[in-house]
Amino acid sequence: MGRHHARIWRQMDSVELVAVADPAGDPRRAAVGIPVVDTVEELVALGIDAASVAVPSNRHEAVGLELADAGVHTLIEKPVADSVLAARKLAKAFENAQLIAVVGHVERFNPALMEMRRRLQNGDLGKVYSISTRRVGPFPVRISDVGVVFDLATHDIDLIRWLCGPFETMHSISQSVVDGPHEDLVEVVGVLESGVVATMSVNWVSPVKERRVTVTGTRGAFVADLLSADLTFHENGDVPTEWDDISRLRGVTEGNRTTYAFQKREPLVSELEAFRDFILGDSDAPVVPLSDGVGVLEMAEELLGPESRPPHPPHSICR
Repeated sequence: MGRHHARIWRQMDSVELVAVADPAGDPRRAAVGIPVVDTVEELVALGIDAASVAVPSNRHEAVGLELADAGVHTLIEKPVADSVLAARKLAKAFENAQLIAVVGHVERFNPALMEMRRRLQNGDLGKVYSISTRRVGPFPVRISDVGVVFDLATHDIDLIRWLCGPFETMHSISQSVVDGPHEDLVEVVGVLESGVVATMSVNWVSPVKERRVTVTGTRGAFVADLLSADLTFHENGDVPTEWDDISRLRGVTEGNRTTYAFQKREPLVSELEAFRDFILGDSDAPVVPLSDGVGVLEMAEELLGPESRPPHPPHSICR
């Protein structure tokens, strides 16, 4: 992710990419023409105002605390840390230093989800019944320090809360299908405080990569494909079914299907622009505060509690 941050910062107005810190150097040549240093200390010495942290999750705490101590506004890639304790320490450190610190929950900037949220808030779907997410695909070789819950399910925990509100209860089953130190499959079902039913299917064992969010309500269903950033509305039909047996079976009828047209920008560009704008004084910039990242990790850690692991049955999490 670091190379993508560097690419975007270099192209952004009102921003100067001063340097990159990476003990491995610059093997992807993302920082050609600017200094590449080994440590955060060297980076800070070059006189930076803000930083992106795109290091392995188990290094977020150490790097973030060093930046907070140096007075640097910071964006930390998600998950904000590899434990709730570490995340809370980071949040407290930046709060005490009166610095801006945000977490990179980039899915909030996916154009399909931004459009879905706008339409949900406008009441376009009527009363919402359920939200389901599907985030599956092959194992990513770039991940070695956390399992599928911290790497992927944290996306869906955050976006469900962002779209439809906080969880009240959750039940989960996780598995380590491939022999390894972390879980690579988790299935979750829960109920939100609003009464909406939420489900998540997340794994690294599917040969087909899918990123999909479906919200169902009285007027139909929104389906967001996060890979193509398409949002489709499947409308409940208003044409009556005269065949009584079929009508009773279906419950609702199939109506029009509409794929909306809207502006599509690279989510990471929108996320980093929001961070820049917030630093420059735009209090309405849609950044994700560290407190939201802490809340997501609290739920992720509970999903990984001992009761959630096989062969035990699903467990409940009341919040």
